[in-house]
Amino acid sequence: MAKIDSAYAYYASTYANKEVSRYDSHKKSDLRKIYNRIIKTNKESPLYKISNMSEAKKYAIDIKESSKAILNAVDSLSDKYAGSSDSFQKKVAESSNEDAVGVRYVGDGSENKGADGFDIEVRQLAAPQINTGSYLDSKALSFIPGSYSFDINTNASSYEFQFGVSTGETNGEVQDKLKRLINASGLGIEADIVHDDSGKAALQLTSMQTGLSETEDSLFSVAPSANAESISMMKQLGIDKVSSPAHNSDFSLNGTAHSSLSNTFTINNTFELTLKKPTTDTGAAAIGFKANSDAVADNVQTLVDAYNKMIDVADDYSVNDSADATRLLRDISSITKGSQSKLSYIGLMTDDDGKLTIDRDILAGALSPDRADDTFNTLTALKDAIGDKANSVTVNPMNYVQKVVVAYKNPGHNFNTPYISSIYSGMMLDSYA
Repeated sequence: MAKIDSAYAYYASTYANKEVSRYDSHKKSDLRKIYNRIIKTNKESPLYKISNMSEAKKYAIDIKESSKAILNAVDSLSDKYAGSSDSFQKKVAESSNEDAVGVRYVGDGSENKGADGFDIEVRQLAAPQINTGSYLDSKALSFIPGSYSFDINTNASSYEFQFGVSTGETNGEVQDKLKRLINASGLGIEADIVHDDSGKAALQLTSMQTGLSETEDSLFSVAPSANAESISMMKQLGIDKVSSPAHNSDFSLNGTAHSSLSNTFTINNTFELTLKKPTTDTGAAAIGFKANSDAVADNVQTLVDAYNKMIDVADDYSVNDSADATRLLRDISSITKGSQSKLSYIGLMTDDDGKLTIDRDILAGALSPDRADDTFNTLTALKDAIGDKANSVTVNPMNYVQKVVVAYKNPGHNFNTPYISSIYSGMMLDSYA
């Protein structure tokens, strides 16, 4: 059985909570193409040894994730309704009051190009359910030592918690134990410890979900087991009482009242709105699209940020003897070296580190009617070149790890190895038992 080591912990702590993009999902045909490319790469790849496996794994993960970010940026500019001439003219939504209402364009270009914006007034945010327990002296013990259990019921599942209280434990230790148990359950409820002005502590449960549908009375309930000991424990703990019920958001669009279960929702599959606070004091927020030159600059910035992130990865590992960061930096920066004059002419400048920056004034001038076609051709060529390189890096990030070649395969006479999808498939494993 393979031993799972620190590479998984590094991946989970660094990337597991990143925002998931719709471009992270693929059709079967897309996955088949990637698989075939990995097989082809592995077929002729030499056998090698890696001296510093722990650091090499982290480097390979960072390379792969940064190259995936590039591919997502490229895909976001290549939706099915965007051709080479207008991919950088993808709409960019804006809010006149970002502090109260955030907005993101989530359309694919198929909606009416003359779609109007709208005004939104926010009266109330959607809120989660909160159960706040009794405030107890953290250093004392209010529970009789013994075994206890209680249930937390949600609309999707039910979970029984069993725990023990030992002689010598304190209320604070019992509350912390329950906090960890509940947070590890995956029920969609976050437990925390809160304090009052006197320093006493209470266990507080908050649903990750917000809002209530017409058929719901609550998002979760807490009930002790039927035995007298657990009932007495719950009276002391107090987490079965709802201190703040869940409720829906309350807002209006162009004067028409609406509500939602969540503070994030889409309008006409075009705008994704995030309600942040009521607009009572500031007035309605206007939602619409940025002017064309600003939208182009924002779209280019998305690609530039992803490109620069890859440069940062190479720089971060440049002093690490497990990484061939010079090779990665050379391969990535070579994308722009041959076209620096064209790029600077439209406002994309290359600094000493190889990173790109945008001069928005120059770019705006390059979008004038007599120069727009050439500008978009240059931007499209840059996008395609960056995407091609990211594709190559994603398939074989171990190409940029310091290694010692042990043996070369016989070129042109090797068989595919479908059960080993790549030569680096074992990089997450450090031993077998």
